[in-house]
Amino acid sequence: MDLLSRFRDESEGVGLYVDGPNVLRSEFDVDLDDVRTIAESYGPLTVTRLYLDENASPGLIQAGEARGFEVVTTSGDVDVRLAVDATETVASGRIETLVVASRDTDFKPALEVAARNGVRTVALAPGEHGKSDALQNAAHDGLSLSADVE
Repeated sequence: MDLLSRFRDESEGVGLYVDGPNVLRSEFDVDLDDVRTIAESYGPLTVTRLYLDENASPGLIQAGEARGFEVVTTSGDVDVRLAVDATETVASGRIETLVVASRDTDFKPALEVAARNGVRTVALAPGEHGKSDALQNAAHDGLSLSADVE
């Protein structure tokens, strides 16, 4: 057994990646605690990141940190940073489940790479009206906060 295979066998946990600009919108009324709860139902959280753009308010950044998220702010496209970080975590073998909270189909390739590498994938939509069919269909599990958290 090579080193990477042995490391993968020892990996456990969930990587949670939240696309802030697409999820934390007033029309969805998303509670970050609900997002964490759903991700934790797949196992212990290993990576918990909330991605925000440079225009995020200090209050939003503080709210994310208060709920245990590592907040990543970008001056460029949030999507690119989140997808690269999630794919890197999959490639490192540190997680067995990847949860992406978004409604953006840009994350479909990251979910597909994870699945090809033996990582369970979850697409978490902010609500029924914020659902991306392509993203939901690319994941092993497609969930919606409005339908799955009561």
